[in-house]
Amino acid sequence: MISIVDDDASVRDATESLVRSLGYDAATFASAEEYLVSRYVRDTSCLITDLVMPGMSGVDLQDRLIADGNDTPVIFITACFDEMARARALEAGAHGFLRKPFSEESLIECLDSALGGARVRPA
Repeated sequence: MISIVDDDASVRDATESLVRSLGYDAATFASAEEYLVSRYVRDTSCLITDLVMPGMSGVDLQDRLIADGNDTPVIFITACFDEMARARALEAGAHGFLRKPFSEESLIECLDSALGGARVRPA
């Protein structure tokens, strides 16, 4: 299961479509808080999250997961690039930090890394 957290519905939908085209199940969430109370937190193989969202940010979400003992791989996507947030996320183990709009190939490469290097291609 790939979980996608982004407050922008169009980004959620497009990212979900790409992930499903790769053969993965996907679940989408409009906020970090919505994701954290979902049944998918422990079943997520990779989390794709926006950096800047109302309420809890993507980096705060990553910190919360780590504090809870959850080592789910995280890929960040953002329209608001912040070098300090990028460095913090990568230092905490993020598998990617992509600037919106990002290419399908760049997200696929991040998924490959997060999921152990098994190369995936769109169907």
